[in-house]
Amino acid sequence: MVVEIQDTLVSMDIFTEYFFCNIDDCKGACCVEGDAGAPVLMEEINTLENATEEVWDQLTPQAQAVITEQGVVYPDPTGELVTSIIGGKDCVFARQDANGCTYCTIQKCKPISCSLYPIRLSQVGNMVALNYHRWEVCKAATTLGKVKDVKVYQFLKEPLIRRFGQEWYDEVLLVAKELEKVSFKR
Repeated sequence: MVVEIQDTLVSMDIFTEYFFCNIDDCKGACCVEGDAGAPVLMEEINTLENATEEVWDQLTPQAQAVITEQGVVYPDPTGELVTSIIGGKDCVFARQDANGCTYCTIQKCKPISCSLYPIRLSQVGNMVALNYHRWEVCKAATTLGKVKDVKVYQFLKEPLIRRFGQEWYDEVLLVAKELEKVSFKR
């Protein structure tokens, strides 16, 4: 089931599922697991290229080699632009700290898809669909979300506003409030 908000289709899971990133447990696995990089919007490429110049010395030699050879993005098998990766899985912008926790060297200007995770965006006609992506590496985040009583839309408030605007998010809050009323009546 989905809810239409402005020009988006929002999955009900975003209102009902719990999520609160638990970096202490996952160690930033989302940056180094999987088979493709993070989705990138065309308008983000220039920002990524500029950020790369600023953090070049912080990147691993392997990341520098990949970026030199193919750039900061590449088309995945479906043709979607994604961040370049090392060895078929690690994002070129990922770096491990002394405690083995992975972090993003371009944290302040990383792709919106990273900031919005576990929400994945897709185009459906002239609308953008927001879907909750379940991934085993985020199991601790769902558990912590339940403990803290934080739903996906609440955890991702800032990146959702950054991507869709305050007015859109205010509508999300109205839908969430209506859903709470319905669930209390059951």
